[in-house]
Amino acid sequence: MSRVLPALPYPIIQAPMAFAHDTALPLAVCRAGGLGSLACAAYAPDALEAALRDMNAQAQGRPYNANFFAHRTPQADETQRQAWHDALRPFFDEFGLNADNIPAGSGRQPFDETALHLVERYRPSVVSFHFGLPDDAALARVKQTGAEVWASATTVAEARYLEARGADAVIAQGWEAGGHRGWFLTQDWNSQSGIFALLAAITRAVRLPVIAAGGIADAAAVRAAMALGAAAVQVGTAFLLADEALTRPAHRAALQSAQPEDTALTNLFSGGAARGITNRFMRETRAMHPAALPFPLAGAAANALRAAAEAQGSFDFTPFWAGQNAARCRPGSAAQIVARLAAGLA
Repeated sequence: MSRVLPALPYPIIQAPMAFAHDTALPLAVCRAGGLGSLACAAYAPDALEAALRDMNAQAQGRPYNANFFAHRTPQADETQRQAWHDALRPFFDEFGLNADNIPAGSGRQPFDETALHLVERYRPSVVSFHFGLPDDAALARVKQTGAEVWASATTVAEARYLEARGADAVIAQGWEAGGHRGWFLTQDWNSQSGIFALLAAITRAVRLPVIAAGGIADAAAVRAAMALGAAAVQVGTAFLLADEALTRPAHRAALQSAQPEDTALTNLFSGGAARGITNRFMRETRAMHPAALPFPLAGAAANALRAAAEAQGSFDFTPFWAGQNAARCRPGSAAQIVARLAAGLA
């Protein structure tokens, strides 16, 4: 069983959300009695070390979660790249862009030897993974630091895989969840379930603590998840409205009015399926585009387009990640949000 979860005043976990926060939000959640999470995949190595150093210094012994992506960086040939660029050409033409404006690099970094060394040095209480787990040797070294290993599952099969590989807890990610889906054994949409169906199925299938994620936006959802056997809840979208988050004003405004039908899964921004509020880019292209390069390679061209549009005051090409219950979220400090969610534990 988890050592970390019973040690928390509240079994409430702030979801890691790349580029939506720095260390201020997870530290505030930790101080409020929950578990703050640092989105490590968004950091270059030097910046990651600085962030982990800050977490250790300011958490003052409280547990926190360092989250990494466990994807394998794919390859794309020139034909694939050309097809993706062709799909974006009308928008590139609109903003005066061309292939020379697309930066090199693969975008978000997977867990690697550099990240492993930093985990060994800073020893976070929890090391969690999205898109599966790293290889056995790396996983063993993470565990040797004393960290618990948690990972996301979107199906019962993925949960059983994580248990067999030695995970200490499973994060059941329901279909409602905002941001990137953590699926890794299948990308079949028909295999995906809402959080309450998925939670009930996974708690029956594995002996590990199961953390409910997706659509957990208020005390009522917390209460329902705990009643169905969740050991804790992981909350993302609600914390996008925290004072300590880096969420931009336009995104904050959109979150507070978005209805479930206003969100959709899209691969336009990174190549990976992620849920966000529908915008012009998603409507006029195809939210799930067959030519999008595999995750995270599509992000280079999409980010160039986003930057050009934002320079002209447009957020039509900016991802506003959101879960389906976004409209039930309310702004406030991280401590206030934790308290509102914790009311569902009574």
